[in-house]
Amino acid sequence: MSLQFLIFLVLLALAFDFLNGFHDAANSIATIVSTRVMRPQWAVLWAAFFNFIAFLFFGLLVAATVGKGIIDPSIVDHYVVFGALIGAISWNIITWYFGIPSSSSHALIGGLAGAAVAKSGVGSIVAAGFLKTAAAIVLSPLIGLALGASLMIAVSWMFSGTTPRRVDRWFRRIQFVSASLYSLGHGGNDAQKTMGIIWMLLIAAEVTGPKDALPFWVVMACQSAMALGTMFGGWRIVKTMGQKITKLKPVGGACAETGGAITLFVATGLGVPVSTTHTITGAIVGVGSVNKFNAVRWGVAGNIVWAWILTIPCSAFIAAVAWFLGTQYL
Repeated sequence: MSLQFLIFLVLLALAFDFLNGFHDAANSIATIVSTRVMRPQWAVLWAAFFNFIAFLFFGLLVAATVGKGIIDPSIVDHYVVFGALIGAISWNIITWYFGIPSSSSHALIGGLAGAAVAKSGVGSIVAAGFLKTAAAIVLSPLIGLALGASLMIAVSWMFSGTTPRRVDRWFRRIQFVSASLYSLGHGGNDAQKTMGIIWMLLIAAEVTGPKDALPFWVVMACQSAMALGTMFGGWRIVKTMGQKITKLKPVGGACAETGGAITLFVATGLGVPVSTTHTITGAIVGVGSVNKFNAVRWGVAGNIVWAWILTIPCSAFIAAVAWFLGTQYL
């Protein structure tokens, strides 16, 4: 692999990280914007800051899972990484255009799987890591839903004798904290996925060894790209997440963000690359369903679920095609 092509792939990985922040900015800010607690331009800066500093609070277990635990590291070369990134970036752009909050994380996992299978067959998939990630597709929204609903019920009991205006005033303040915690969890889990890709690439290029630590410049570059993407925001998806699924008040926004943040903190600590999109969507649905079952627009939620189901196979197919074209023309 030439130095020029290595640099190109690192930049392509950072472009994916930027798009991840851009695409998933809605996860961090949709609730606080839709409840009118914070203006959009300030919300993106708030989220971007906490996205950036996330490396100070979390280890690199998710990066290790993506870099070494999804596909067999011995089959990784520049064509596999190229295919994986093109598959993930393409699916992110498609879903952003249509305003669908799909998972950037699972687009990347699908891209890795598609490129690896195209090169070496199904045996190149590391079953334990891939299945752990696939299980999170189901578990992360369910956990987010359960936590969001539980917190909403607990808050309703605690403030049962308090006037709605006072509750609203309190939770407009609390939502600053809950939004920052969710952004911290988002930056901690999602930026590490790109770190894992670059780590994998550096090992394949023999720039660093399999047992060497991840270079600090990779950590800083990925956190910066994620934060910059968040600053530009994905307003099409903000509208879907914050307004179309259910109508949120500050108390509901705070419960959804807190439930989502707890899920992300636990997953990141265990090294599981979960979908921040799935997590916050589940939490929003949980909060909405506590107030009234039909307060949730289940048709919109159903369309989002279909996007989740299609993400891995579609990004895998695009990645396989990109891998083939890359081997022929690059």
